[in-house]
Amino acid sequence: MPRLNASAIPHAIRHAAVFGALDAIRPGFAMDLVAPHDPKPLLAQAEERYDGDIDVKYLVSGPEEWVLRLTKSA
Repeated sequence: MPRLNASAIPHAIRHAAVFGALDAIRPGFAMDLVAPHDPKPLLAQAEERYDGDIDVKYLVSGPEEWVLRLTKSA
């Protein structure tokens, strides 16, 4: 399972980097995203960008980090 640690990405390009990783994932596959906070703004943008074709499952919900499994719909 690919794992992207958003904390290691500069804030100015963080969302673009996550979207680039999601674009590389084939439908039916997933990646884990590690974030320093609950990434609700990113998820709202992803909902718009991918038209609901990303399934989100929280694996860890803070307080130190959030880990989400992002799966592209087939």
